[in-house]
Amino acid sequence: MPRLTIDGKEIEVEAGTNLIEAARRLGVEVPHYCYHPGLAIAGQCRLCMVDLDKAPRPTIACNTQAADGMVVRTDTERVKQARQSMMEFHLINHPLDCPVCDQAGECWLQIYYMKHGLYDPRMTDEKVHKPKAVPLGPHVMLDAERCILCSRCVRFCDEITGTGELGIFHRGDHSEIGLFPGRDLVNNYSGNVVDICPVGALTDREFRFQVRVWYLDAARSVCTGCARGCNIEVHVNRRRPHHAEGRRVARLKPRFNAAVNAWWLCDVGRYHFSFVDEPSRLTVPARRGARGSAEVGWDEAVMAVADVLRRHPPEQVAVLASPYMANEDLTALTRLLAARSIRQVAFDVPPGSPAEGDDFLLRADRTPNRRGAELIGLGGDAAGILAAARGGRLRCLWVFHHDLLAAGWPATEAAQALGRVETVIFTGTNANATSDRAHWVLPAAAWVEREGTFTNFEGRVQRFRTAVEPLGAALPEWDVLGRVLGALGETASATRAEHWFRELARTVGAFAGLTYQSVGDAGQMVAGATSSGAPVPPGRRPRVEA
Repeated sequence: MPRLTIDGKEIEVEAGTNLIEAARRLGVEVPHYCYHPGLAIAGQCRLCMVDLDKAPRPTIACNTQAADGMVVRTDTERVKQARQSMMEFHLINHPLDCPVCDQAGECWLQIYYMKHGLYDPRMTDEKVHKPKAVPLGPHVMLDAERCILCSRCVRFCDEITGTGELGIFHRGDHSEIGLFPGRDLVNNYSGNVVDICPVGALTDREFRFQVRVWYLDAARSVCTGCARGCNIEVHVNRRRPHHAEGRRVARLKPRFNAAVNAWWLCDVGRYHFSFVDEPSRLTVPARRGARGSAEVGWDEAVMAVADVLRRHPPEQVAVLASPYMANEDLTALTRLLAARSIRQVAFDVPPGSPAEGDDFLLRADRTPNRRGAELIGLGGDAAGILAAARGGRLRCLWVFHHDLLAAGWPATEAAQALGRVETVIFTGTNANATSDRAHWVLPAAAWVEREGTFTNFEGRVQRFRTAVEPLGAALPEWDVLGRVLGALGETASATRAEHWFRELARTVGAFAGLTYQSVGDAGQMVAGATSSGAPVPPGRRPRVEA
């Protein structure tokens, strides 16, 4: 392993490490635009200049690998002058539209100008004008005047997705990013080009002009769009509730995890959060009777549900759990099932329209915790439960999240099943056709409104954290179940999700030894599971000649 010196500090790094990454490990920032650790080296922006001992001129750090005995300086006057000159070059045709640019506040042109620019402009000619507000696809908008031609987006479509929609066209200062003829930026990962664009050239069409980024707060979380569980940040708009059309969740951004999703996030996961702030959200417990529906308090709803469970023999009660429930919720549910000796339970309700995955991150299983439910032991026959309901053998059916009338069996059969059951209880985040037929509706908090863990398809347990407060009186499912347990006379002292996770680790062998602290931000595998790491992007795989 080469040992080198950067700004007077010695460091030993792996062979092949470039100087940007070597300096980063020492806490030294080398400014750059075109370099991205997940993409091939382009060496186009020339901003990452550093001085090497005995070298006649500065050299770019992105394409210079660390060598044994190398002496690097990132702060010499020659380096500072080179960076200043490159900043002037990059900004020479840039429009003065920072006040209306969505990238303002997280734009590396702004940041690096203040750190490394601050020059007296010498440009007297008219700036070159290029197309503005050009839609490249359903999610991405291009402002070519802001583009500094770093080529990150082009390399992403070539090297990661392998779809090659984007290119650099024309020459000189008329060069610009664009689509190849007849193409649109339509792939499962198009939103990532916005993430990696260092300036305001590529913006998210859903996020444009919604809220300024400095009003956003972030929480570490896990994507619920499929069974992979990509690591994300949830950006919420607490400080300007009248912005972003009243939405509290403004956007989801990928969070680096080398073992799960690296730097990337699919569009399915990125844009699936709209349900959190939809008008269909359930916010208060409700009772439906012959005279219609009425809102009730939690105490009344919990006592009524407990009375229903107590009144009916266990063989006449069934539960349809959900792989959208967290591990903590499912643990609380198993306690309730055991307390009432209920054995008719299932979670594998078929989707109405089976989804398709791809050969990169997106899984066909669009639920975040199917593996967790299986490990906890909540398998079962959902079709058999509905058949029992249609046959009049069930008196109580508790449904979590599912819309049985939109599931993968005939709606008439599901409607008959719900109609024959004396008491239908629904717990979920949003109203649907099943909640409309339920006698008791218990509103659940969305995953961004609470904390907990999911277990992805490989067996990696990952934490998600509270990003925003629950709407109305909605509660996490573990809290709802804990209250019902208390009403049934059972001891349920858990007041936090972590308490239920401790019980899970104590009672289910696969989770033995796990804690919130050991799971951390990167996740931890359950016993006996192995991680294959983030998959190789399609654009990086060897091409097979026909």
